Amino acid sequence: MVAQRDALGPFSVFLGTGMGRALRPEHADHIRMTGLGGLGTARALASAGVLDVLPVHGGQAGRLIAQGRIRCDVALLMLSPPGPDGRHSLGCVVDYVDAAIAAARTVIAEVSPRVPYTFGHDTIGPDRIDAILETDRAPYVTPPSRIGDTGRAIAAHVAALIEDGSTIQTGLGELPEAILEGLSGHRDLGLHSGILGDAGMALIQRGVLTNARKPIDTGRSVATTLVGSEALYAFAHRNPDVLVRSCGYTHADSVLAQLPRLVAINSAVEVDLTGQVNAEQAGRAIVGGIGGQADFARAASRSPGGCSIIALPARASGGASRIVARLSGPVTTPRADVDVVVTEFGAADLRGCTLSERRRRLLAIAAPEAREGLDRAVREEGSE
Repeated sequence: MVAQRDALGPFSVFLGTGMGRALRPEHADHIRMTGLGGLGTARALASAGVLDVLPVHGGQAGRLIAQGRIRCDVALLMLSPPGPDGRHSLGCVVDYVDAAIAAARTVIAEVSPRVPYTFGHDTIGPDRIDAILETDRAPYVTPPSRIGDTGRAIAAHVAALIEDGSTIQTGLGELPEAILEGLSGHRDLGLHSGILGDAGMALIQRGVLTNARKPIDTGRSVATTLVGSEALYAFAHRNPDVLVRSCGYTHADSVLAQLPRLVAINSAVEVDLTGQVNAEQAGRAIVGGIGGQADFARAASRSPGGCSIIALPARASGGASRIVARLSGPVTTPRADVDVVVTEFGAADLRGCTLSERRRRLLAIAAPEAREGLDRAVREEGSE
């Protein structure tokens, strides 16, 4: 399709979390690309200015497709081989795919034996598929996480906030993987998340993630997307204790409200000194997305025994402080839905804190060399 874009185009492609490298910036000559932000491999498209971002919560995508507000004429799928009943599993990604299948006029499926047959969603029969391409291609595989001292320090602070029996939600990337690795000493944790990766798999194999105390989906880990190594995909294959469900379920308020001790662990581009979170842009550059952060943060903050955690390094790669006096981008998650902010320098518990106390606590976990300047900037703004 990409190779023939000049003959087929112009046409539009909708991207969720980037899980492949088929689309490159130069393909925007005939393809209009829209998506949910600079998530995964879509970041390169956003950085090049060729991705038109739809700023919605991740859990809303399926509903918008069903309503026709996000148009889907052709659904391109990657499926497992059929089961004994002749029907295919959606494999690694369910998310809003079920809504896309229902809305599409044409369904084209790539079927590979390297795609796991997973449970937790409706399978698709050959009568709904218009064309099948059989391959031996693996789903998108992420490289192993490289966890440094900063990541380990953040993980240790987060681990101290989590009680045994909690249900965990994390995002995508090296820091969430580091945080999950840091939970190996916990017991009877549960998983209800957008993502299940290799670190989550390791906790299941070690008997840490048992899901035994979850009142719903008891004994089963729930996610809407699997992303990691081929070992993860082999682990999930026909594993009844791993459910890959639609975002209409995983992110639903009514479902999340049934989970006590829900702990949402998300990251950010920056956090201001009142606790507001920007997870989308660094200045004008789109480097992330809304995803399910706001859905899970609010649910966790309201969950009995739960906690909404934002974890991030105190410094950006260029050395600038990520605890800031004023956000350079949009507010992804409001300060009222943030319980604790964690950097390598500690944890700022904001629950019950006034704005002045929030500023004091957040300054204490900022990079030491940035604290005086941040405090001065806030005081100067207040005197204007």
